[in-house]
Amino acid sequence: MQAPPEEVQHARWLGERLRHVRQQQGLSLHDVEDRSDGELKASVVGAYERGERTISITRLQRLAAFYRVPVSELLPPGADDAAIAAEPAASRERVVIDLVALEQRRDEEPVLLRYVDAIRSRRGDYNGRVLTVRGADLDTLAAILETGSSQLRMRLAEAGLLR
Repeated sequence: MQAPPEEVQHARWLGERLRHVRQQQGLSLHDVEDRSDGELKASVVGAYERGERTISITRLQRLAAFYRVPVSELLPPGADDAAIAAEPAASRERVVIDLVALEQRRDEEPVLLRYVDAIRSRRGDYNGRVLTVRGADLDTLAAILETGSSQLRMRLAEAGLLR
């Protein structure tokens, strides 16, 4: 029985992402096997990269951890629901940033503005009104600002930057 075309397309896209991330890190398939102490076999990772083998969520999470990237970065476009399900619970909460309000506070929030601009650029999202940010992205911003995630959320809410 042959997989539906959409599944085949997703498997190929996922494989390309896996290969791209591995190559960005300068790793060969054998390096992956060696550095994972044999847990991630070169032949299996290669089959994932070629889209020849289906990957489980558990294995995808392991590969994402090995490559030090969020699971959502490895998933095909439009797979946000699956990305949310695969992320740890603490990273699931999303926030909606009011871009109009942020623009009015640009002098008080230059780091936040640069971070939001980088996300918008990466996504090609220029609707100009709001930006939904994943909890993991907010966690990263909190670390950059040397604060906790909950404190950053409160700060953004108090400044009127959340919707």
